[in-house]
Amino acid sequence: MPRKFSFLILNFSFLIFIASSCAAQPLSDKKQFTHQDTLRGTITPERAWWNVLRYDIQVTPDYTTKTIQGKNRITISVLKAGEKLQLDLQEPMIIDEVNLVSLVAKNSNMRNLAVQHDGNAWFVTIPQVPVKSEQTLEVIYHGKPREAVRAPWDGGWIWGKDSKGRPWMTVACQGLGASVWYPCKDHQSDEPDNGASLSITVPDTLVAVGNGRLENKTTDNGTATYTWQVKNPINNYNIIPYIGKYVTWHEDFAGEKGKLDCDYWVLDYDLPKAQKQFTQVPKMLKCFEYWFGPYPFYEDSYKLVETPHLGMEHQSAVAYGNGFQNGYLGRDLSSSGWGKKWDFIIVHESGHEWFANNITTNDIADMWVHEGFTNYSETLFTTCEYGVEAGNDYCVGTRALIQNDIPIIGHYGVNQEGSGDMYYKGGNLLHTIRQIINNDSTFRAILRGLNKTYYHKTVTTKEVEEYMSRQSGIDLSKVFDQYLRTTQIPVLEYSIKGKDLRFRFTNCVKGFAMPVKVKLGNEEKWIRANQEWTIISGNNTGNFTVDKNFYITAKKVS
Repeated sequence: MPRKFSFLILNFSFLIFIASSCAAQPLSDKKQFTHQDTLRGTITPERAWWNVLRYDIQVTPDYTTKTIQGKNRITISVLKAGEKLQLDLQEPMIIDEVNLVSLVAKNSNMRNLAVQHDGNAWFVTIPQVPVKSEQTLEVIYHGKPREAVRAPWDGGWIWGKDSKGRPWMTVACQGLGASVWYPCKDHQSDEPDNGASLSITVPDTLVAVGNGRLENKTTDNGTATYTWQVKNPINNYNIIPYIGKYVTWHEDFAGEKGKLDCDYWVLDYDLPKAQKQFTQVPKMLKCFEYWFGPYPFYEDSYKLVETPHLGMEHQSAVAYGNGFQNGYLGRDLSSSGWGKKWDFIIVHESGHEWFANNITTNDIADMWVHEGFTNYSETLFTTCEYGVEAGNDYCVGTRALIQNDIPIIGHYGVNQEGSGDMYYKGGNLLHTIRQIINNDSTFRAILRGLNKTYYHKTVTTKEVEEYMSRQSGIDLSKVFDQYLRTTQIPVLEYSIKGKDLRFRFTNCVKGFAMPVKVKLGNEEKWIRANQEWTIISGNNTGNFTVDKNFYITAKKVS
């Protein structure tokens, strides 16, 4: 997801959190959570007994009334006995009917099952079904979905118009949840194992685009129905319709796994600009396959689709709305100069195909795994195109956007993400770890290994942290604790007396230690600092500076 910025006020509050205690406590956002938050963010008993295998969604939007009608056939596997099943569909949307279609032919009582409504959660009474069996629910629904106020950050259904006044519709719902427009099990931990299909019925003057590949198009009495299908598991917030006056073109990318189909869908009058700007896609794919491993969804293709909002990482159908210009809406977020040499949305949102779509966190509280790694993909792309120092300058330059307001990791079990610092602080955490490892071959192997080990899986932050420690051969646990679970930036205190260099870390978690590359005069050296004073005797003269690539603060003390 693209980062939301305020360029009028930049909070540099991290500069005032320097203190001598290593045991200072992390800040909290002190948010009060509700019953609805728990229903949404927890694996409730009514969610625990079944697993989603597939979604087959049909939707017909009405642009004039801003309403939709739809049906979702949900194929599930029964893990254990259960009597009630929780579906999620956000108010004011309404579930009209739920049928257990896999058993309807045998028992007419399987139609119109009893449903109890509790806010955005709908509890369906299910007749006894065999454990380890597969069942299919047909959920018929309708309503006026929440309209996006400022997509993609304040999401919902987008009822837009293009510059010629023609309907231009889509959805952006990360965080808010896919249940804003279709009934589902709205929890990141349960992706449909066997993929999904999306059938979109629109006036035949418009074109409808979805995830994956176009399986079928039919026309009937002035309407057209486009059916798209993904074969791979997919985050439910990534299943998205795009509706507008689209045109398309195709190219092949010679990737690590062979030919990757790349298709581009833009409004008809934007075709010349798009064909020029989207030449950055093959460069991006080449770079990311080098660092992260093969594109994770060859079976479903890669698509870039123009949207009325800035962008989103919709799997195999990446949303693009950056105005066919470099930078972030024309700006360089790093103030280094490098950020205006490439298109932020093409790079960032496509980076999510590896981190967010291939590797997905079980809980949105661990969203830094999506955004921190994808933020770092910007640094790696800059490195691929312009060299290591350019990448370093870009990453370091983004530190001005870090607020250190609350910890990066949010509250678990309530659908609550942590600080927006998950983007640029997350990226600088990874940049610091890259320096600690001090071997790009190992660092690259870790990034590729993550995508291979957790291919099409959901994970916890602990799994990612422990994998990186294990593969690097370095215990990074305190580094992760420091940057993910507190708002403190470590302070490297130092003094030079005679030829003795003294140093230690403060403003850090208990047990924090880290090797750091420094410069004394013209001499570069590595030191390993912890919370105890360390003294190095010798020819330690000249100005003392810390390598800029470590996200720490240096402070001279007497």
